[in-house]
Amino acid sequence: MTELAVVGTPGGWSSEYLADAFAARTDSRRLVDMSTVVFDVTKGTVLAPTEAGMVDLCQLDGIFIKKIGVAYSPDMLDRLEILRYVEARGVPIFSRPSRILRLLDRLACTVTLAAAGVPMPETVVTEDVEVAVDAIERFGRAVLKPLYSTKARGMRVIDATEGRAALVTAVQDFVAAGNPVIYAQRWVDLSGRDLGIVFLGGDYVGTYARVGKGGSWNTTIHDGGKYELAHPSEEWIDLARRAQAPFELDFTCVDLAETADGPIVFEVSAFGGFRGLRDGLELDAADMVATFVLDRIGARRRVVRGEA
Repeated sequence: MTELAVVGTPGGWSSEYLADAFAARTDSRRLVDMSTVVFDVTKGTVLAPTEAGMVDLCQLDGIFIKKIGVAYSPDMLDRLEILRYVEARGVPIFSRPSRILRLLDRLACTVTLAAAGVPMPETVVTEDVEVAVDAIERFGRAVLKPLYSTKARGMRVIDATEGRAALVTAVQDFVAAGNPVIYAQRWVDLSGRDLGIVFLGGDYVGTYARVGKGGSWNTTIHDGGKYELAHPSEEWIDLARRAQAPFELDFTCVDLAETADGPIVFEVSAFGGFRGLRDGLELDAADMVATFVLDRIGARRRVVRGEA
């Protein structure tokens, strides 16, 4: 019997949803909270409590990473390093920890997208408050974004009409809130709508729209938005495919929006997309992912046995 685990957040909808899908196909249900894991370097074990009892992740047949923590933070990097050890012991992990590492930090994601020539909003990254203020004045309106955040948490919209003194104070407050690296991005009018374009194994799955609640500057569900079915053009799908390709993720969602100058990409996510596929497209993402993982593990076994 294939022994799998989901790394996720106990009580979190998508993590529980995926753990159920894996349990329906295997002998037991294993949902791993990385904050509870014990890595014994000397013994070479990575132990985690699960519904099926204490499990050594190094003895599993496969792991899918749905969530690596409740909130984005540098702690996630350390958890991924532990999983990188598990992978080095021969356990296939979807997506590979080394690939997710390139996405947790907003700047790392931006660097990869920029190097690939993917169109993004104008962005300036600096540790100099005055330079950041100069950029905001040039943009007219900007969003200050923490390097570790999701669903627009911790982001601040700043309007250059407030005057330079007010801008300096606002940026200083942003830095004091724990953001020594200032990531300032030109504010883009989304007209209350942007897209999540989803890929599984590099193949296009579908697209949902996030439609913002009136009065909110962003479209996130966290701030009252909702999901709807979307039908992007082939040009948009090709752009999203190009954006996600350098990361080589097994499951990913590309955030994309239309502007007066054409489509732009905000980010690539290693964790999002499940609820959008369900509510916007009526697709069972957990079923698709579980099938994908088991197929890949089966193919890997056939190669090992020399049957492929």
